[in-house]
Amino acid sequence: MFDKLIEKVKAEPKKIVFTEGTDARIQEAAARLLAEDLMGVVLVGNADEVNKAAAEKGFDISKAEIVDPENYDGMEEMVEKMVELRKGKMTPDECRANLLKGNYFGTMLVKMGKADCLLGGATYSTADTIRPALQLVKTKPGAHLVSSCFILNRDCGDENLRTIAMGDCAVNLDYTDSKDKEGNVTFTGAQKLAEVAVEIEKCARTFGIDPKVAMLSFSTKGSGKGGTVALSAEAVKSAKELNPEMKIDGEMQFDAAVSPTVGQLKFPGSEVAGYANTFVFPLIEAGNIGYKIAQRLGGYAAYGPILLGLNASINDLSRGCDAEEVYRMSIITAAL
Repeated sequence: MFDKLIEKVKAEPKKIVFTEGTDARIQEAAARLLAEDLMGVVLVGNADEVNKAAAEKGFDISKAEIVDPENYDGMEEMVEKMVELRKGKMTPDECRANLLKGNYFGTMLVKMGKADCLLGGATYSTADTIRPALQLVKTKPGAHLVSSCFILNRDCGDENLRTIAMGDCAVNLDYTDSKDKEGNVTFTGAQKLAEVAVEIEKCARTFGIDPKVAMLSFSTKGSGKGGTVALSAEAVKSAKELNPEMKIDGEMQFDAAVSPTVGQLKFPGSEVAGYANTFVFPLIEAGNIGYKIAQRLGGYAAYGPILLGLNASINDLSRGCDAEEVYRMSIITAAL
């Protein structure tokens, strides 16, 4: 999987921003990326502190660009741009204060074209990575929300399940109707979940998956009632309207999604049931628990959360990540 991504990254070199330039895991991954000539690297932080931390660990980051928000020559231009983007929601002083933080500063470097993509979250929370992206980079045209996808990979006998996609496991707590001031529904929860499914299907294709998307539930084809059953079933219809070529079915239980015997018994005639490799969860609780079970008990390596729906490639790390995960997520971020 990564061989193909590396080929793509080498063919189209990008510059990536790391918002936590003094972190040892970031520096180890950055040194490897630079040594392998995979992409340009920008480390956010005080130059003396960044270089001292690298020297102590023996990491060669001499080819990296180190940018310190405290003495950045373009700060006033950046503040002015951020005030414009926030449209009266932040004063110049508030913008300047936020831009002294690595997450906001790094996001503005991407917004202003000083870098192509960003990877953060080694010490920041997911919310602290997503918030600046939503405020400054914003969602891409046509997107109503940001979601996430995990790509999971392992050696196994079933080729269909070697590389799989799961989402949303990190961003959207649930899917409720959006309403205007008069109480009219402007965008349904099912439409939101459908948009997430379409984005996850696109993401899966980037990793060489031929997506067969299962809209998961505790019910298969109306066998159960209540909870998120109606949401998942309606979201399948909406997803097919958004992308008629998409292979998607549901609602279905996980066993019906992956076991051909169970799938065709419970959902006869479905081209997805029993053969799914891309899984969409109706709630974050189910998604987050599900991917961690696959990772810890199923032996899958998990990469993500890969953020979807943004106007630029900005991704989040787990605070429990190691340097290998940072390296691989950097390749994914640049490839996207």
